[in-house]
Amino acid sequence: QVQLVESGGGLVQAGGSLRLSCAASGRALSGYAMGWFRQGPGKARDFVAAITRNGGNTRYANSVKGRFTVSRDNTRNTVYLQMNSLKPEDTAVYYCSAGSRELGSHTSLYDYWGQGTQVTVSS
Repeated sequence: QVQLVESGGGLVQAGGSLRLSCAASGRALSGYAMGWFRQGPGKARDFVAAITRNGGNTRYANSVKGRFTVSRDNTRNTVYLQMNSLKPEDTAVYYCSAGSRELGSHTSLYDYWGQGTQVTVSS
């Protein structure tokens, strides 16, 4: 079993940047495909980005393509989400997740979840 802890959230003005981190413990992160999801107030948990085990391939939601970048450092057991050109509609709790299916975009494809980190973008 792997434990995931997100960090790096906060309050930022529109147009600003944040980098989220997801640190894993319990098992080597290299054994898992990783994903980022977000959930706004009163909304479903939506796919944001995914990355393969070796970091060689990525996938993004259309709403963040060109603005967000997912990466991973398996030697540090950490996955990152660099978020640039942030918009108020990016406001949400961001979750990282681990699973066996590469580049999955549905929550059901991930087995492990962090507790989430709040990102708030002011206009």
